[in-house]
Amino acid sequence: QLQLVESGGGLVQPGGSLRLSCAASGFTLDYYVIGWFRQAPGKEREGVLCISSSDGRTYYANSVKGRFTISRNNAKNTVYLQMNSLKPEDTAVYYCAAAHRWSLSQHDFSSWGQGTQVTVSS
Repeated sequence: QLQLVESGGGLVQPGGSLRLSCAASGFTLDYYVIGWFRQAPGKEREGVLCISSSDGRTYYANSVKGRFTISRNNAKNTVYLQMNSLKPEDTAVYYCAAAHRWSLSQHDFSSWGQGTQVTVSS
């Protein structure tokens, strides 16, 4: 059974940093595209970043460029989201998801984690 588990969320002050982890079980991340999405209260879920292991392709939403970095450790079957210079508008539930092919559409991501809350507030 494919499973993704996010961790690392929490409360952080504006300007601070957090690193989220997305650990996979039941499948090998090597063969999947992994995306990070987020959903703020009252808003639709949006794509934040994607990474493809097969060709190293990455996508960053404009709102996080220069602040967020996605990386993967295939040996640990884990993908990381490093978030720096956090802003209150980054507050959301963050989800990781897996897709069989490169896509920026949430509909192509078939496996989802349960989400982890990130709150940026002073």
